[in-house]
Amino acid sequence: MPRLTIDGATVSCPPGLSVLEAAASAGIDIPALCHDPRLAPAGACRLCVVTIDDADRPVPACTTPVSEGMAVQTTTTELRELRRTLLAMLVRHYPADAAATNPGLAFHRMLAHYGVSATGAADPHRVDSSHPNIRVDLNHCISCWRCVRICDEVQGQFTWRIAGRGADSHVVPDSGTTLADSTCVSCGACVDTCPTDALTDVGVIQAGSATGWTRTTCPYCGVGCEMMVGSRDNRIVEVVPARDAPVNRGHLCVKGRYGFGFNTSQDRITTPMLRTSSGEWVPVGWDEAIDVAVRGFRRVIDRAGPTAVGVLGSARATNEENYLTQKFARVVLGTNNVDCCARVCHAPSAAGLKAVFGTGAATNSFDDIEIARTIVVCGSNTTEAHPIVGARIKQAALRGANLVVIDPRRIELAGYADVHLRPRPGTNVAVLNSIAAALIDEHLVDEAFVAQRVDDFPAFRDFVAAYVPERVSSITGLDPADVRRAARLYGGQGPSMLFHGLGITEHVQGTDAVMCLANLALLTGNVGKPGSGCNPLRGQNNVQGSAHMGCEPHHLTGMIALADGRDRAAAVWGAPVPEIRGLDAMEMLDAAEDGRLDALWVVGWDILLTQPQTPSVERALAALEVLVVQDLFLTETARRFATVFLPAASSFEKDGTFMNSERRIQRIRRAVSPPGIVKTDADILCEAAAAFGWGSHFSYRGAQDIWDEIRRLWPAGAGMAYQRLDRPGGLQWPCLDEDHPGTSLLHRDRFPGIGARATLRRVDHRPSAEQPSETYPLVLITGRELYAFNAGTMTGRAATAALTDGAVLEISPDDAQRLGVIDGTEVSVQSRYGAVVLPCRISDRMPPGTVFTTFHDPAVPVNAVTGPGRDLATHTPEYKVTAVNIAGAGTASRDVGYASSSKS
Repeated sequence: MPRLTIDGATVSCPPGLSVLEAAASAGIDIPALCHDPRLAPAGACRLCVVTIDDADRPVPACTTPVSEGMAVQTTTTELRELRRTLLAMLVRHYPADAAATNPGLAFHRMLAHYGVSATGAADPHRVDSSHPNIRVDLNHCISCWRCVRICDEVQGQFTWRIAGRGADSHVVPDSGTTLADSTCVSCGACVDTCPTDALTDVGVIQAGSATGWTRTTCPYCGVGCEMMVGSRDNRIVEVVPARDAPVNRGHLCVKGRYGFGFNTSQDRITTPMLRTSSGEWVPVGWDEAIDVAVRGFRRVIDRAGPTAVGVLGSARATNEENYLTQKFARVVLGTNNVDCCARVCHAPSAAGLKAVFGTGAATNSFDDIEIARTIVVCGSNTTEAHPIVGARIKQAALRGANLVVIDPRRIELAGYADVHLRPRPGTNVAVLNSIAAALIDEHLVDEAFVAQRVDDFPAFRDFVAAYVPERVSSITGLDPADVRRAARLYGGQGPSMLFHGLGITEHVQGTDAVMCLANLALLTGNVGKPGSGCNPLRGQNNVQGSAHMGCEPHHLTGMIALADGRDRAAAVWGAPVPEIRGLDAMEMLDAAEDGRLDALWVVGWDILLTQPQTPSVERALAALEVLVVQDLFLTETARRFATVFLPAASSFEKDGTFMNSERRIQRIRRAVSPPGIVKTDADILCEAAAAFGWGSHFSYRGAQDIWDEIRRLWPAGAGMAYQRLDRPGGLQWPCLDEDHPGTSLLHRDRFPGIGARATLRRVDHRPSAEQPSETYPLVLITGRELYAFNAGTMTGRAATAALTDGAVLEISPDDAQRLGVIDGTEVSVQSRYGAVVLPCRISDRMPPGTVFTTFHDPAVPVNAVTGPGRDLATHTPEYKVTAVNIAGAGTASRDVGYASSSKS
């Protein structure tokens, strides 16, 4: 470890650091303007110059590596004068009144420290207020180019450009006009790095700068970005990325950065409510609301037994709250009828990976993106649904990693891909089997790995021979040469990493397709090593955690099967675990529609808006005698069908933990107080349990108490004490004891629960019932978009709403021409089950025969057209394949989706 002296102090630091970094590690501040630790050193501003004993002139500290025995001076008279001269040059055109207006800005403090005054005047033409989130004032630009570099090197958007030369050089958005018209994705990285207020968050201008900061974890997707939440007067005013977070590395997407406004939305419900017999909502106190809910459930249980009630947990709630949700169902209500929204998204990931590898979770970590030589993205529009991971994949491709994209749409990552496979929707199993066949056919199997750790290779080789790319191209619609190119990259340019999303799981063969992905990893030895593995990109912030905490009918906490964990749970709880088989979410709605389930308690899940076959869900909810909803807002489920509404705190208003896609447990911390008399989901469930007479079993001092009980039930999480989770990035399970470092990589030597060897799965392609026909010639895919999240409950009430339009139907130019569709006109999208009216957007991102829309707009019931198809293993709905036709809308209403429910 090199030793050097800086201003007379001896400093030891790891090799490879710059002088600037070494000084910072010792608490010595060297001024710099063009430097950002997230960026490659530039040495452009020269403010960080230092003198080194053996150098004949001052050198920039940011680009000078440390060496043994180096002697550095940072504050000589010569250096001070040099910095003063450089600063004076930078502020020749800087507004003279800027420092007085905002004296706390770091750059303005630097000017004051060196006795430099700005002398310029502001030009109103250099101000751009077009963007809803970012204000641009180039009067304050000092040409450090950090905005340009961070947009290029971190986000990979290349929005900011340098125009002009020499003294005339300046930054401009790539539109050449305004930021609103540019390719900006509103990640806020440019604002975050700007050393002046040339780039500013609009929300900060409106509400003022934060007076307090709280570190927490993002409430949106399953990436699990850590963030610093700035508050003022008990209100969130800004969010910035945590610089030392291992997941997001000082970066956020638009939702994490600007999607916090829902917290203070005017329609936030702040008091419990009961629905009267006339259908009106009446505000009541907590005791009355919980009493009505409890009496309703008791009435149903007394009449029909505990199998007639059910509970649904939430991917937006904490691990601790989801644990209490399933404990409430099993201990208080006496039923295994408990589930969460993992059922409708990634249950096939858990089931498929557990079947092959013995563990139903991601095998690797996001840090492996930078190690992989080949990355395969299957059925995931990553840059929109998981933008931080998408940006890291994009940067890896720009650095030379191979990229294969498997998606019918031409998503953004396809523009960076070496191979883009565009299969027909519903043919994933055939596609993945064809890649496996090509791997074998082209001698790309890792024979040593297969011999040591894989069973049934001969049988699998014979089975998959029927799927060679040339034989199944009529099914998949793929060029066999492209399939073989993808196989050569994945099998021959390792380590190779697989990522998949809902485009793999939300099919009738979702679990089968996940097992096929695992087959590819086994064949090529791309499991159990850095830069490889099978990695599901989980949808919501805590969807991995909600299921893992036991919000599943067949599993207890830790995804331990009921039969294996029943005795341990009963001992910890001091109460028996029900024996009768539980119903999952899909089965509960079926039972409600059939009159076999009469009461449902829903925590943070708008099932009416997000479940398939909206008319069927309506009938199920209407048939319930009691429907209790805990949420922030009157969701569509609550507004139309709930009998009791219990207002819940947001993740910004409570403590606990989330679990991200890579098995990482991270803390969330209360940044502001809940409004009104709002309670956390944990407090609501504990008070309800007490009203049922189980208060002693639900008595906790806080989230940490609940977590400690979880650790007693979950051996793989036993070592993750709260004090250990307080460090940046938390810990990844398995973490068996408090000396265990956590596990970033699974299956190095063994497959848990299976042994040293895993078995290749022979899975045949089974066509979906949703085949295009003369009557329904197109296939509809539904999915997400960048600026909206899921049902829009949060993003629709935040600054992000200004960036998105309502739902539109993307259609290929060929199909639009054939059908006579004009861009922007409304059409009726009709399936065998219903219809919905959408405006068309003609897009070359779509292949002929396939159309696409999002489901984030409550005014457009897209799920009214989805069909009854379900994955056989997990009952996950077939959202990604629905046969439809398109007709002129005429006078059709946007409510047509609710009105048309007949099947043909």
